[in-house]
Amino acid sequence: MLIHREKIVKISRLLSLAVLLAWAACAFGQAYPTKPVRVIVPFAPGGGIDLVARVISQRLQENLGQAFVVENRPGAGGVVGSEIAATARPDGYTLLAVPISHAANVSLTKMNFDPVTALAPVVHIASAPNVVLVHPSMPANNIPEFLRYVRQSPGKVSYASSGNGSSTHLAAELFKMLANVDMLHVPYKGGGPALTDLLGNHVSMYIGSLPASIPHIRSQKLKGLGVTSAQRAAELPDMPTVIEAGVPGYEYVGWYGLLATAGTPPAIIERLNVEVNKILKEPAILEKLAGDGAQPVGGTPAQFDAHIKKEIAKWASVIKHAKMGDQ
Repeated sequence: MLIHREKIVKISRLLSLAVLLAWAACAFGQAYPTKPVRVIVPFAPGGGIDLVARVISQRLQENLGQAFVVENRPGAGGVVGSEIAATARPDGYTLLAVPISHAANVSLTKMNFDPVTALAPVVHIASAPNVVLVHPSMPANNIPEFLRYVRQSPGKVSYASSGNGSSTHLAAELFKMLANVDMLHVPYKGGGPALTDLLGNHVSMYIGSLPASIPHIRSQKLKGLGVTSAQRAAELPDMPTVIEAGVPGYEYVGWYGLLATAGTPPAIIERLNVEVNKILKEPAILEKLAGDGAQPVGGTPAQFDAHIKKEIAKWASVIKHAKMGDQ
């Protein structure tokens, strides 16, 4: 009987400890944040990921009572900023906002860290198609006319991207492959500089994110030739998809997500996930994202993790075909 009682006491103590630890973890997560949080955007200001990151960061700041400061750290197609987050202290005070190029970099370049194991998914924020853009002076008003123009001077018509291996580079390489055209790649350090040079007519074409492109299309400072999703964008209902315009099989939908340094306490990741999911349901945020051409996604960290791994596999095959990587 004595041994039996000792076992009961031991089990009771273990259960009490488990409850205490769970309570402490929950309390720890609820107390977060107690100081400013930096949100690294690994591209220059002005691109789609920058715009979305700033919308979400502002609302997190308002809801959680601490500053969420967006810090642009461009370079190497997003690798420079991503490495800063991957090697930061895993305390939840350094976050990383990423676009689709995060998944492509695994196959594109050698890194000093493993983006799958060094960074922890927090939440899939939103998705958005891109749009094929040209300067108003371009003698092409649709995709077929643009393709004819390119084929007249193979390898000479330039296209901008927000960096080697960036989302806009991937979108353009997929376009080149399926349309069977040869174009000159001009990489920049972000979507903002790429758009600026297209606006200045220094490059011929850019497949930019819908959030960053819509204002320029509406002001007629740029011409949009087609959206990259399988269906037309609600924000540009009169613009055909690239598929409709004559490039069968072309579909590209960018995405934006939030990551933390691996090892960040699960309670903090859960707190951030819950808060962002709440934000993505706010009418003002829905209106803001829709106006910028993005659709909210949300979901759990596990769901975002599965999405990232699926994207890594998808783009690995495209990168191999286009001979884009340096590994």
